[in-house]
Amino acid sequence: MPDADLLNTILADLKRTVKEYTTAATESNCPSVRQAFNELTMDTLRLQGNLYTQMGQMNMYSPPAKALRYDLDKQLQSAQQTQQKSQQFVQQKASGTEQYAQAPNVPVHQPNVTTSYYM
Repeated sequence: MPDADLLNTILADLKRTVKEYTTAATESNCPSVRQAFNELTMDTLRLQGNLYTQMGQMNMYSPPAKALRYDLDKQLQSAQQTQQKSQQFVQQKASGTEQYAQAPNVPVHQPNVTTSYYM
């Protein structure tokens, strides 16, 4: 296997591992376990960053095209709106108010089978 292919495989695995560690940290209930996964995440991110830099210097990995500022701002605004809606939802659920209650958008279905009663 050529070196570039091997390093690309390792780089992809490091990216996947970061996702797994992040999920584990997020879902952890124990503070010490959460801290351990946070440390593993940061260590893995450092390894991934170092490998990415080395591969770039050896022309084995071409960086992605630069994002337009407009696109970044649009994504940031969308994320902020989602965060705000999520916070409002949590606050409403915690306070017991149901502003998100919505009338059904389909009519109530009538049963298509009638029950016969025999006496």
